[in-house]
Amino acid sequence: MDDKLHRLIRNKHLFLIILAIGVGVLAGLGGVAIRYLIKFGTELSFDTYSNFLETVNHVPAWRRFLAPVIGGIIVGPIIHFFAKEAKGHGVPEVMLAVLLRDGKIRKRVAFVKAIASAITIGSGGSVGREGPIVQIGSSLGSSIAQYFNLEKRDVSTLVACGAAGGIAAAFNAPIGGALFAVEIILGDFGVAALSPIIISSVISTIVARNIEGDLVAFAVPPYAMNTPLELIPYTMLGIAAGLVAVLFITTLYRMEYLYDRWNFPEYLQPMTGGIFIGLVGLLLPQMYGVGYETINGALHSQWPLAMLLLFLFMKIIATSVTLGSGGSGGVFAPSLFIGASTGGAVGLITHQLFPQAAGSGPYALVGMGAVVAATTQAPITAIIIIFELTQDYHIIPPLMFSCIVSTLVATSIKSESIYTQKLKLKGISLSEGREESILADVRVGSLLRDGRFFYGDMKLRHIIDMALENSQTVFPVLTRGTGILSGILTLNELKTVFYERETLADLVIASDIAREPVYLLKDSTLQDVMEVSGSHFLDEIAVVNSDEERRYIGMVYVQDVIRYYNSEIKKRELALAVVTRKKYKDITQGISLGEGYRLTELDIPGSFIGKTLKELAFRNTTNLEIILIKKSGRDLIPDADTVFEKGDRIVVVGVLEDIRRFQDDVKSSSTDASP
Repeated sequence: MDDKLHRLIRNKHLFLIILAIGVGVLAGLGGVAIRYLIKFGTELSFDTYSNFLETVNHVPAWRRFLAPVIGGIIVGPIIHFFAKEAKGHGVPEVMLAVLLRDGKIRKRVAFVKAIASAITIGSGGSVGREGPIVQIGSSLGSSIAQYFNLEKRDVSTLVACGAAGGIAAAFNAPIGGALFAVEIILGDFGVAALSPIIISSVISTIVARNIEGDLVAFAVPPYAMNTPLELIPYTMLGIAAGLVAVLFITTLYRMEYLYDRWNFPEYLQPMTGGIFIGLVGLLLPQMYGVGYETINGALHSQWPLAMLLLFLFMKIIATSVTLGSGGSGGVFAPSLFIGASTGGAVGLITHQLFPQAAGSGPYALVGMGAVVAATTQAPITAIIIIFELTQDYHIIPPLMFSCIVSTLVATSIKSESIYTQKLKLKGISLSEGREESILADVRVGSLLRDGRFFYGDMKLRHIIDMALENSQTVFPVLTRGTGILSGILTLNELKTVFYERETLADLVIASDIAREPVYLLKDSTLQDVMEVSGSHFLDEIAVVNSDEERRYIGMVYVQDVIRYYNSEIKKRELALAVVTRKKYKDITQGISLGEGYRLTELDIPGSFIGKTLKELAFRNTTNLEIILIKKSGRDLIPDADTVFEKGDRIVVVGVLEDIRRFQDDVKSSSTDASP
């Protein structure tokens, strides 16, 4: 039996498939569990669950007001003291784990997220359940991967399996779940491990269906596009959805920014969000909870135009306050809610102007997909999920049309999605991929070495002697007197003539055996280094001043780039700890990191204001690493072009002597500047 298990584990892909099935089962169970917990929380808070909108008005006003307040009082300490990752809508935290922690998520996150989200939503918090289900599924996938000590890539794959299973269980949409994981969590359609993600998504759907039956999230009306001319109002819907999505993203993060700046105990902030929801809910109970009943009403044309417009703007505010104050829940369902309201409003206006057009229900359905596409910047996922909800091919043309238009509108105004905006505020960019986000903005000059080179007229005898005395494997060949790069020699090319050394020693010169030069410009980035190295199989690359002149200025070593990349990854991991852990909130006195290094928070001198790290050459002049810049209301992981502003504080890593020297320099510069 042991031999069979060992053979199974050695078959890596098969083993990953089996684990993906396990993750799918757990994600399906997690999705079912969170729904039952929300149902229990809702009944406990409002003494009702089924036909919520019809029955909640019979609940005493004091109870409807106090329910979200008490929910906030309970949720705040749970998140603050047990797992801060459970705060907010969850998906950015999963993306952050994949990006900076090799997919590793703390085991407690699944449990804390489930409890916190169930209490937030059950007590009336205006958020969705899909984000929590995604984070719970991802946490379970990560825990399994860590238990089996899988490689980094496989850990991320199982995290994505959990996310796919969560969305699939939430919407009965296995294909949409898999695309969500690939398009949003991993951000890579070329991912090699697509089959485990799809299998996990399908298994999760099967588990949820077997427990709850063929649950349909929305009662979708029959769709019909009465005339091709309706593509015109669907275009208008796409434009409106894109603008509404931008408004939603902006409002949400503005609210988070205001709460971050508020000098009020963090664990009590969700209570204030509960007070707001309690007051709003007295007049608009549609703002309580997930809001699926209200969405179904929009799909069946139950709401007048004024109500749909009111729902649209109030949902944006209610969700922003709930999440900004520290509640736990997702933004996917609110996006569907806002989209249904937007589409329903456009549909009503269209039907009034052109009675031959379809009713507002189909427009509400397309609006759901359009707003989700624009907020997530994942139009393919939005299209497939709406299609899986309807199982109607006729909806595909207007749905695709509106989703693409809304995404184009949103991205033309705001480059970040509702998920990546949170990472962007921490100085983390996914727009160019994980390696590029570290290497693309750093010039080769920062890692330039002199390097050993040969002149074109040097004889083979001297070339071989010099090459054997050096660890370098690539040697530029220069024109004597001008320093112009004319070619390169590699050790492999020298090997071909090594055994004829005595015969050719004084007959062959460097330019005879050199090949066409491979080089980089002085303005090239470290990402360019890796690309050129990969395409030409070179460990060192010559750097020249320009394409026209090609005057040699030095060498850049691939190993130096790799070393720099690993150092930046460690720096970002440490910065992430500073951002997320309470004990690092005030580290003015410093924290020992061992081996003589300390983590310390410092003021910046006035001379830093308005300048970038690149201009200051901070690392070279101080021997310190800035891992975080604390700006007003947010923490930022810096890059070379980050500009310092008045009031900024920096978190640095370095030896105590260098830290004290910098502090003394700051004090002396302040003294010199004073009258």
